[in-house]
Formats: sequence, C-alpha cells, structure tokens
Amino acid sequence: MALHTELTIPDTLLYEFKTCTRSHYNGKLEIETCTGHKFSFYYRLGHIVWASGGAHPLRRFRRNMVQYCPQINLDTIQLQADNQDIEYWDYQVLEALYNKQKIKREQVTQIIYSTIGELLFDLTQQTSCHISACQRNKEVILEAPLSLSSTAISLEHIFQSWNSWSKAGLASFSPNLAPVLRQPEQLQHLINPALYDKFVKLMRGKYTLRDLAAKAKQDVLAISRFLLPYILRGFVELVKVEDFRLFTKETKNISNQTESSKTPLIACIDSSPRICWLLEQIITHHSMNFVGIHNPLKILPTLIERKPDLIFLNLNMPFINGYEVCAQIQRISSLAKIPIVILTDGDGLFDRMRAKVAGSTDFMTKPVVTDKVMDMVRKHLHVDTTSLYNSSIISKERSELCLVDN
Repeated sequence: MALHTELTIPDTLLYEFKTCTRSHYNGKLEIETCTGHKFSFYYRLGHIVWASGGAHPLRRFRRNMVQYCPQINLDTIQLQADNQDIEYWDYQVLEALYNKQKIKREQVTQIIYSTIGELLFDLTQQTSCHISACQRNKEVILEAPLSLSSTAISLEHIFQSWNSWSKAGLASFSPNLAPVLRQPEQLQHLINPALYDKFVKLMRGKYTLRDLAAKAKQDVLAISRFLLPYILRGFVELVKVEDFRLFTKETKNISNQTESSKTPLIACIDSSPRICWLLEQIITHHSMNFVGIHNPLKILPTLIERKPDLIFLNLNMPFINGYEVCAQIQRISSLAKIPIVILTDGDGLFDRMRAKVAGSTDFMTKPVVTDKVMDMVRKHLHVDTTSLYNSSIISKERSELCLVDN
C-alpha cells in the first residue's frame, strides 16, 4: 500500500514503523518530540496493539469508554496506587473489564483503534517540530493483545485525516485545545439564540475540541471547521487544558467525604450573558456551583427548583424590573431566606435604599471582579473559600470526568 507521507511523519520515523512491522517486532516503540510530548506504541508480532502518552490520556480514555462502552459506570473504576505509574494502565482496565465479561471484544477493538488513531494523529501534528528521541524497548511486551491492528492501514487513515484537517485550515490548531468564548456579546448578534446558549454553556475552556465532538456525537473535524470562523475573528479562543487525574482506592474515602458536604450553589439573574459568564468563571474557579438565568420567565421556576445559596441580581435590565424580581423572590417562603446581592452600575443612596426595601441583602457595584464577588460569598455564606477550593478539588474533578456522559 502506498503511503501519502508528505507534510506528515518524517522518513526516519516512518522507517521505524515499517521496520517494526517487517521484523515482527515485540515490544514498545518510544517517541519523544522536541516539545516534550511522549508517545508509546506497543507491538506484538509487528502489529500495533496499543498506544499511550500524548496530551490527555484520561480524557481520551473517558471519551472512548463513553462512546463505545456506555454500559460501564466509570465512577466505579478504581486503580491501585501502584498502577498509576504503569503507562498502559488504560489497557489493563480494558483487559480486566473484558475478562470479567463486562465489555465485548468488538468494544475493546473499537477503543484500541480509536486510541491508536488519536495518538498517531497527534504525533503527525507534533512532528513538524522534529523528533528528539526514538527508541525500541523490548522489555515492555503485551503478551496476549486483545486486538491486532494493521500498521499500514492505520498510518494511511491518519494521513488522510491529517490532510483533511490541514485543507480545512486547521493545521496549526490541535484538537486537544479547548475553546473559550471571549466576545459573547458580539457573537450573540451573529447566531440564533438556541445556538448561542450552547456556545455559552460549552465554550468555557473545560472541553477540548475532541470532548465537544464526543458530546455532540460528531466528527471532530466537523466541529472544528464550524468553529474556525469564530476563532479567526477572535470571538472564540483555543486554550490548553490539563488532563483529569487518576483516582485510586486511597482517594476514594476523601472524595466520598467531600461529596457528602454540600457545595454552595450561586445564582446570577441578568439579561447580559457577559455578566453571567464573568460570574460563572469566578464561581466555578473557586470550586462552587453556578446557575445563570437570562430568561425572565424562568427566574422563579429555576430558583424554586435549584434553591441556590446566594443570588446575584442585576438591578438594571431591559424589559424587567430588578426591584420587582427581588420582591417576588422574597414573597416565596422557600426562597425568602436566600441572600440577594444587587448588581448595579451606580452607587447612589436612593438605589441602595430602594433595593433594601425590596428585600435585598447587599449591594455590589460593577465591574464584576473576583475580589468583590468572593467577598460577598464569604460574607453571606460564612465559608472559607480557600479551604473550600482545597477540600473539594477531588470531587470537582470527578464531576468534570462525567461531563462527557451527559
């Protein structure tokens, strides 16, 4: 089979792949790029049987499991502490699930092909900066591989994927980057409201392009091509994100403790998506939950359903009276004790007095900045936000791991 290798894998690296195939190699092919990214391809009888490394091994594993093994509750999977250091821990998980007849061989094969494909694609993109190291390690052998892939077919498929990615104008963008909405108000005028709501919800720098594609059940190329015009205009920015953490049996008790304690829920009522977005960034960064309400008709139903611990309410909104909203909240018995912080552009005495009469608890002038917001949270919820952040980081990561399931 002829391989279309232009603008992709260098000849020296391609030679290594071909040599491993021709020699029926058993072992691991270790590759490191000049950017410090490491890739490992595991061979059995000249076939690639698994791959590890790259940017986000746990994100990749979660995506593949959700897509191909939806029957598995990933939160029940716990690793022994000493297994964290094994590069192919994810392969061992698959092997264990297969041996216990919890997943089928076809599902395993799909995950193996997907994993190898992602890492070959990332390696192809990385090799523009040259390979700093490439060596074979015969000490690491997967004796009984669950699937044997064709290296030639895998490489050909990746070259085709890379060429499509490049032709779409995406060559300089990694699918492991996460989109962040930078200019929400400008974007709001260009797209329909339903699509805009999805932008605000998903473009928060938490989901990579691959994560978004998995959530939308679409090809990552289609998702990225759709976002490219907004990226080029500066409405959306692609940023690097960290991988999730591995959870071992030693952390299980800690995570259970943190999950049993209630994490504060902060609500923002504002017709401006920009204000809600700013508050959300601050609140979620400090490991608290957030709900934003833009639609006036959904204010009371949402508050009654979610029962937040603190409400930020914008005083000046078109088509809605902030004072009246505050009074309505106070008239509902289940919401009457929730602190309400009024947001306003001014700092007039009249506004303060009127807001107080309407039932507000406090007053905060714009702009919305971290120090002001967290001062209000500490003041009215009587929580140590630093301690809250440290104690809930594990449970927060656990919830983020599940986001692609929804």
